[in-house]
Amino acid sequence: MWNHLKRKIFPQGLYWRALLIILVPMFLLQGVLASVFMERHFDKVTRSLSGGLTNTIAGVIKWDEDTAGQQRKLITTIANSKLNLGVRFMPNTKLPAPSSEYDDFLDEVLTTEIDRQIPHPHSVNTATKNNLIEINIQLRDGALLHITARRSQAYAANAHIFLVWMVGTALILATIAILFMRNQIRPIEALAKAAEAFGRGQDVGDFRPRGAREVRRAGNAFLRMKVRIEKQMEQRTNMFNGMSHDLRTVLTRFQLQLAVLPKSQDIKDLEHDVHDMQHMLEAYLAFARGDSGEQADTVELSAFLEGIVQESARSGHDITLMPCPKTHITLRPQAMKRCLHNLINNATRFAHHVEISVELDDADVIIHVDDNGKGIAEDKFAAVLKPFYKIEGHDQSEGGSGLGLAIAHDIATSHGGDLTLTRSSLGGLRVSVRVPL
Repeated sequence: MWNHLKRKIFPQGLYWRALLIILVPMFLLQGVLASVFMERHFDKVTRSLSGGLTNTIAGVIKWDEDTAGQQRKLITTIANSKLNLGVRFMPNTKLPAPSSEYDDFLDEVLTTEIDRQIPHPHSVNTATKNNLIEINIQLRDGALLHITARRSQAYAANAHIFLVWMVGTALILATIAILFMRNQIRPIEALAKAAEAFGRGQDVGDFRPRGAREVRRAGNAFLRMKVRIEKQMEQRTNMFNGMSHDLRTVLTRFQLQLAVLPKSQDIKDLEHDVHDMQHMLEAYLAFARGDSGEQADTVELSAFLEGIVQESARSGHDITLMPCPKTHITLRPQAMKRCLHNLINNATRFAHHVEISVELDDADVIIHVDDNGKGIAEDKFAAVLKPFYKIEGHDQSEGGSGLGLAIAHDIATSHGGDLTLTRSSLGGLRVSVRVPL
């Protein structure tokens, strides 16, 4: 359950996983630091500013009390010009009721500081619309001291600067990480594409190992492996071509000698055996050679399948090609043709009708070959894909070599795909060839 959920949530590509490994810890660290710093910054700076503002107001009150209220005009002028405070003395005015709107944090801090420093009745309004704080203090002579101050004088209002710097640096670092990771992942993607292309028999182009030292080592190892495989395939092809020529020469000599002998039942039996030997030899050599040497090409799928069906129909087989989408696919045409012909011949040996259909998904094309024969037991599906495996009562009576499905399976896997067996809706066997688009 967790593994399935993890595969759905987390990215599967190396590029995005590497970015997550870099970016997630960075953003988490910045988030934690910002949270801790901002909390301490707001609390400490706001308390310090509120304490300083309250201390200034306490000084104004002390000055007024020391001069018995005789210098209030001077106090007002100095407070407005030097202390950045709006000060008004309103004689015989009662303390107004506290405002119903307030800033919880600032109101609590400022009220606490006033309670600590100024032993007079007071009210505070911290939620004015013009970004000011209003403080009212009832003096001993019945006058009301009304003070207005900017919100920034009591509250840490510059925290957004820190957030801007934090977010800005995070975006710059993330951009650098993305560009760096992209440059590091690109050589790995090029290596993967070259390996996939080589596996499908396509030209790897001008692939050159690049990137980090380990990636270059992997790329150079791939190129050395590619050279060794191509050399081995060339040697194997030359060897089997020589074997084919020599063995065909011997079989041809047998056929010529049998042709000049007087016809009898024994001679006919020998001719039949030589024909079977030639058929088996061709099957063995085809399996051994595989599809080496053929270059991949892009074909239009529906036209490609129509050609195969027409060739098989000329042999007298009852084959139906279901409507299939017009799409282009890259494959080895002769090898895939051999694969499908093997499947069709296999089906027509044990069935009266064969049906070919095509299914497309996001990344693959699936070619289904269905027949209405007696099929194969499900416990034999894996075994019949092995070379030289014969089901009793099937291949022996038909002179098969046990290589048809094995060759088809090898061709499908050499294209980067697969071949699977299931029960057919026609009653017989369904063989599905999956090939990447």
